[in-house]
Formats: sequence, C-alpha cells, structure tokens
Amino acid sequence: MKYRTGIGQDSHRFLTEESNKKCIIAGLPFEGAPGLDADSDGDVVFHAICNAISSLTHVPILGGIAIDLCRNQKVTDSRVFLDRAVETLGAQKIEHVALTIEGKRPKFQKRADEIRQGVAGALNLSLDQVGITFTSGDGLTAFGRGEGMMCYAIVTTVEGEA
Repeated sequence: MKYRTGIGQDSHRFLTEESNKKCIIAGLPFEGAPGLDADSDGDVVFHAICNAISSLTHVPILGGIAIDLCRNQKVTDSRVFLDRAVETLGAQKIEHVALTIEGKRPKFQKRADEIRQGVAGALNLSLDQVGITFTSGDGLTAFGRGEGMMCYAIVTTVEGEA
C-alpha cells in the first residue's frame, strides 16, 4: 500500500457588509459574515481541499479547471470544483482530511459537525475521516481580525491493497 499526503491552503477577503452574497463554508451557508470576494462562492474549505489534491496529482484545479468553469460555464459552486479534483486522484482513495480554519467570523465552533459532515458528504467519507480545528489567531492576522477567512487542508490518500 502506498500512502501520500497533500497540503492545501486558501483564503479570501470578505465583501462589504452591504453585499448580498452568502458566506459559504464546506457547502453550507453561514450567517454573521458577508460572502467572500471570489469569482466563485469562495468556499475556502472546498478550495483548500482542491489545492491539497492538486499537490498530490499536479493538476491545477483552482488555477486552471475552476477558472474555466467560472468564466466560460458560469459555474460558481465550489462543490463542482471539488468533484473535478477528486476525479484526478485516479487509484488514490482519500483516507483522511484534516482542516484548520482561521477567522474571527462567522462563528464556526457550534457548527463543527455540520462542516465535517459537509466535507464527508462531498468526498464520500465517514464523519470520523474528517477532522477540523478553528482559531482566531488572537487577532494577529487579517483573518483573526475578521477581514476574511483562511483554511489549511491536509489530505491523506492510500493506493493499493493490504
């Protein structure tokens, strides 16, 4: 069996409070913050996972496929980008996803299991295969000050039989 680990990161600044765009995290709408400044829905969780997968497959999902989907096909749902990323894994099967979100808002902790379930559902994983932590970073960064949001993702895959 061959195990591999990929790491990805994504961040976006919030739009102005007057924006009508929803804040989407792991495919879920969140109150308490405006939408994220991105061509797509700006879902930093799904984007970070896409980047982690790209670090394994060397296929630029956000830097290539997603740009084409956004601009030419008007696709803004990051779940579609994530589905395309998973397709590039070939024989690699996702074994675990670990996430860390940095941001002051919206309030994440009460919805941690919903976020985990959103990721698990998108990747056909069980809930125990998705871990998540949150931090405000004590306000030391723009994310911790509430100006945007950042997510790191680590994806572990396995290939082959035991």
